Amino acid sequence: MGGISEGQPTLVVIRGNSGSGKTTTAREVRRRFGRGCALVEQDYLRRVILREHGGNPVAPAFITGTVRAALDAGYHVILEGILDAKSHGPLLRRLIAEHTGPSAVFYFDVSFDETVRRHHTRAEPIPVTADQMREWHQPRDLLGTDGEHVLEETTTFDEAVATILHLSGLAKAAALTPCPTRCPRCAAK
Repeated sequence: MGGISEGQPTLVVIRGNSGSGKTTTAREVRRRFGRGCALVEQDYLRRVILREHGGNPVAPAFITGTVRAALDAGYHVILEGILDAKSHGPLLRRLIAEHTGPSAVFYFDVSFDETVRRHHTRAEPIPVTADQMREWHQPRDLLGTDGEHVLEETTTFDEAVATILHLSGLAKAAALTPCPTRCPRCAAK
């Protein structure tokens, strides 16, 4: 894992338990970066595209394949999700090791009680109970990669976004994709 590499897309992995704040943070990191950054959300690929609800070995390979395709096309990529170390760890470690550009891994280390509290304040809460969340909760489920950054429960939203942008190198990275930074469609928004 390293800093900015001229001409190489950056891979950012954001992990944590359900309700830890990773999705909201990942969306804001991408919004602040702008065009040229793909956001790959585990839940969207798993629940919407595959209509999978766990136990299926297709999702981890599908997720990493999607990330590889975006990186190969020149997009910086933010991959976010629970991405538990047991099911996703081997493929994620391989993805990071094989990526020739810079990579950064962030883990939201948030207690169970706080994840439940945060889940209830989400703009788009998923229909799950606290008991279901307890079944999924894995304390400090680190990936174990070099330089993995742990964002503690006390980290504010703005601090998390700024930390990820800065430590990943995205704060200073340029878009590498052919789409202009401010195409007419984006300028109209």
